[in-house]
Amino acid sequence: MSAIDYQHTFKSLDSLLEALKPLWQLVAFECDHLPWQQAFPCLAQTVWQLNDAELDNIDADQDKLVQTLLPSLISDIKQSEKLNADELIEQLNLLVITLPTSLSTADPTGQEQADLTHFSAHIKGRKWQQISAFAEHINPQQQAHLTPLPVLEWCAGKGHLGRLVAKQQQVQVTSLEWQASLCEQGQAFATQWQLPQRFICADAFASFNSNETIFYPQQHAIALHACGDLHVRLIKLATNADTQAISISPCCYHLIQGSHYQPLSTQAKASNLKLAKHDLQLPLQQSVIASPKQQARRLQEVAWRLGFDSLQRDIRDINAYLPVPTIKQSQLSSSFVDFCVWAAAQKGLTLTNDIDFDVFLQRGIARQRLTKRIDLVAHLFRRALECWLLLDRVCFLQQQGYRVLLSEFCPNSVTPRNAFIQAIKTAT
Repeated sequence: MSAIDYQHTFKSLDSLLEALKPLWQLVAFECDHLPWQQAFPCLAQTVWQLNDAELDNIDADQDKLVQTLLPSLISDIKQSEKLNADELIEQLNLLVITLPTSLSTADPTGQEQADLTHFSAHIKGRKWQQISAFAEHINPQQQAHLTPLPVLEWCAGKGHLGRLVAKQQQVQVTSLEWQASLCEQGQAFATQWQLPQRFICADAFASFNSNETIFYPQQHAIALHACGDLHVRLIKLATNADTQAISISPCCYHLIQGSHYQPLSTQAKASNLKLAKHDLQLPLQQSVIASPKQQARRLQEVAWRLGFDSLQRDIRDINAYLPVPTIKQSQLSSSFVDFCVWAAAQKGLTLTNDIDFDVFLQRGIARQRLTKRIDLVAHLFRRALECWLLLDRVCFLQQQGYRVLLSEFCPNSVTPRNAFIQAIKTAT
C-alpha cells in the first residue's frame, strides 16, 4: 500500500466491510444461533466441522484463519443474489492486508548498546523493545531533510520514550502526562541522565489556556500507544497548530468518550458504517495460545457465564444478555451452582429451589461452542477494520496538508499494535 493508494484502499475496505457486516458487526454473547447461517450456509457448515481444539490455533494466525474460512465464504458469495460477487471476491484479499515495514537505522555500537542496556534497566523487556523500535522510526529529519525539531511526547507516563529520543537525537523533549507521580519519577530519571526533557502535568482532554501553549508549528509530536480518543485528540490539536511532524502508533480504538466512533476524514464521514464501542474492539481480539490449564479455565468461565445468562433470561423472562462482573479465578474452583448464586446476587435476582442447574450448564457449554465460532468468523475482518481505522487517520492528515506514510515499526510478535503513522507538513 503506497501513499497514493491510501484513499483507494480505504474505499475498497469500506465496501468490503459494509457488504459483509452481518458476519462481523454483532455481539456473540447475545446470540443463541449463527445469525448469518441462512445467508452463508457453506461458511456455517465449515465452522461447525472444525474441531473445538483447533479453534484457538486458527484464530491466533490471521493467514491461517483466512485460508481456513475463505473458500466457504467465496462459495456463499457466488451463490448470493444480494452481493456483487466479482467485486467483493476481489476485495477479499484485504482480509490479510499488510503494511510495509519501515527501514531500521544501523545497529548500535558495542558502547552504545552498553549505555542503552543501563538506560533501560528498569523497563520491562517487551515494553523496551516497543519503545526502542518506535524511537528508531521517529526521525523525520532523515526523511524530509528537516532541521532537528523539539519533541512533544503525548501521554508520556514516566517519559521512557521521550527520554530515549532526547538521548539519541539530542533534542529538547516536552513530555505531557496527567499523573503527577509519573511526572515526578520521569523528571527524576531525566535529571539523573542530564537530558533536555521537561514534564508538563496536564489532562490531555483539558482546554489549554492562552498561557499554556503546548503545540507549535516547529515541533514533532509523538505518541506510542495513546489509547482511543487520546491519539485522536493529539491529531486534531497538532494539525490545528500546523505542527511540522507527527508520529503515532494508535491503540485501543474502543476507548472513546462517545457511544459511537466519530470519523475524521471526508471519506470516513461519507461511509455508511456506524461503529459502536464493541465494534471497535474487534481489531484487538486475537487468541493467545494459552497453557492447557489456562485454556480450560477460560472455557469453563465462558460456559458458566453463558449458562447463567440462559438462566437469567428464564428468570426475568427477558431474552437479552445481562453482563456479570469480573470474577476471581478462585471462584472457578467452586461449582456452577455457587457461581449462579453469586451472579444472581450481583444482579439482584432471586433463585428458586426447583432450578435444574445442570440443564443450564449444558446450555452454557453449547453456547460457548457457538460463540467461539461466531467470533472466529468475525475475526476474519479484524485486520480489515483496523486498517479502515488507520486509513481514516491517514486520509484526514492528508486533507490537512501532510505527507503521510503508514507502515509497521516492529514485528507483530513484539506487539500486535505495531502500526506507525508518520505525517510531515508540506510546504504551502
